[in-house]
Amino acid sequence: MAGYLMTRWLGTFTYRIHLGAGIFLLALGVSLVIALLTVGYKSIQAALRNPVKSLRSE
Repeated sequence: MAGYLMTRWLGTFTYRIHLGAGIFLLALGVSLVIALLTVGYKSIQAALRNPVKSLRSE
């Protein structure tokens, strides 16, 4: 849907570019890598934290 709408919108300009499926796959891949790195970092951070300190504060 986004690709179709962007193609229609970009077609109205004098200098046109072609949006292929590759640019959308690249954006998907980059966002997945960022999400996996963030979740992995937070998981490791939580696993290495001392549980006794967390339980004392509750």
